[in-house]
Amino acid sequence: MATLANGLIGKLKRFLATEHDVLLVTASGTGGLEAAVQNVLSPGDRVIGVDAGVFGKRFCSVARAYSASVRRIDVEWGRALEPDVLRRALREESSCRAVLLTHNETSTAIRHPIEELSDVVHEESDALLCVDAVSSLGAMPLAIDSLGIDVVVSGSQKAWGVPPGMAILCWSAKAWEACERAAMPRFYFDLRRYRDAQHNGSFPFTPSLPIVFGLDVALDFMLRETPAGAFERHRRIAEDARSAVRSMGLELFADDSHPSPTVTAIRVPDGVSEPDLIEHLRTEHDTVYARGQEKLRGSIVRLGHLGWVQDPEISAALEALRLSLEELAAT
Repeated sequence: MATLANGLIGKLKRFLATEHDVLLVTASGTGGLEAAVQNVLSPGDRVIGVDAGVFGKRFCSVARAYSASVRRIDVEWGRALEPDVLRRALREESSCRAVLLTHNETSTAIRHPIEELSDVVHEESDALLCVDAVSSLGAMPLAIDSLGIDVVVSGSQKAWGVPPGMAILCWSAKAWEACERAAMPRFYFDLRRYRDAQHNGSFPFTPSLPIVFGLDVALDFMLRETPAGAFERHRRIAEDARSAVRSMGLELFADDSHPSPTVTAIRVPDGVSEPDLIEHLRTEHDTVYARGQEKLRGSIVRLGHLGWVQDPEISAALEALRLSLEELAAT
């Protein structure tokens, strides 16, 4: 076990180019977000979060569930957080303990400008910078160390291409200092247990071994492709997908200036029933598109291009969409 665990952590740190501790916790990405909140905050701590979609709102909700005092910045869904908006919020919250950001908002297909936002956090505060990178880490650049990001959370089923059930966390020295002060209740998610166990090549609780073995193999593929190669593949496929959508006369939902490299959100054309479209794609073309979430339900469909995905798969999915729209119009 020690050889496997140590080798896997080493591969993750190499791919991510980080000197931070990397922790593996058997949980979903949301479990990773909860662990982040529990280990750096105390009840009543003032926190800034961002609601620009389902997952940014979720991060805020997790912090609020643990009695943090959350100031939520509301951003129009489909648009990215502007650095000056964050700057104003930080200047109004002089005692801010942490800033909770979502790198890639898959519910709206937006990529927030994390480089600019991290600069603002450090210029205006001494707050911890905690980033939900569940759907971005491994698929798009994130310079964790040089950007001064203290906590990063990812999930095994996203760019890493293995089954769900393993949260991947990167943890800075500053985050460990906060961990010692934090007064949130914790046991299974006490990350000091994971740090100490992993330093001895083990886990504090029973890990999901199939995911550990799968992640180890997936990282061999990813390291052969190289981080730069993986990032470029995701960028190119996303750009080609957006171009194909426009060529069909369809509208994209996300702001063109901050599109996600891992998912494309497409507005459902007027006169087309979104449930009928989703069902037609599945039954007639064996193709599954994701539906819109919460208030976007019924108005968009989402095409994922994340993980070990290649051009022919996305081309086939886009052709299925084109044919489905033609066939539904003819009925």
